[in-house]
Amino acid sequence: MRGNLGPRIVLVVGLGLALTVLGGYITSLGSPAAQFGWFGYAPLTNQFRPEDSDLAPWAQFLVWLALIAVWTGASAWLLKHRN
Repeated sequence: MRGNLGPRIVLVVGLGLALTVLGGYITSLGSPAAQFGWFGYAPLTNQFRPEDSDLAPWAQFLVWLALIAVWTGASAWLLKHRN
């Protein structure tokens, strides 16, 4: 991609934010919190706290690792030195 460094940096930051939102969405699939309102009714207890996600912790880790790899690769491609 051609262009000045500034717009490319904006693209890298925007891509990072978009992937963060995507990762949050993917890891919250199947979570009751996604369909349930505010759940902080009992401070310092888990009484009203919905379960986090249907994904196992290792699967959530792999999702985030893959998204970080995509962001790193795209950032390296966007920001590589061009003559």
